[in-house]
Amino acid sequence: MTYSIRSGEHSDVEQVLALWAIAEAEPTHTDTAQHLSQLITHDPLALLVAQDDGPLIGTVIAGWDGWRGSIYRLVVAPSHRRLGLGSRLLAAAEERLAMVGAIRLQAVVVESEALATAFWAASAWEQQTHRLRFVKG
Repeated sequence: MTYSIRSGEHSDVEQVLALWAIAEAEPTHTDTAQHLSQLITHDPLALLVAQDDGPLIGTVIAGWDGWRGSIYRLVVAPSHRRLGLGSRLLAAAEERLAMVGAIRLQAVVVESEALATAFWAASAWEQQTHRLRFVKG
């Protein structure tokens, strides 16, 4: 399988949102063109996309707040799953975060998503226990 991984651009926003819908990624209220464009404007290297000759086939957000690196929206198109693309996207996200100086990383994973939790359980990452996550918005 031939594909490239690159930084996402404003022109990719609609394709990214469509991919997330096709992949049945759990939607949030920030899954909008406005919010995704805001991310790209704020940090042009945070959104990574995978593309073959046609549409986007994968995404990951590798955010850096100066304290900790965070990984969100590791999504692979159903047609390209179980081919190593998720691992390549994760490696690209880790590389991007190392480049900016992140030494502690966290990933937000939807616990009820069996495919996602199986992917992370099989990775070199460990599941953190004894911590609760509180969110607002």
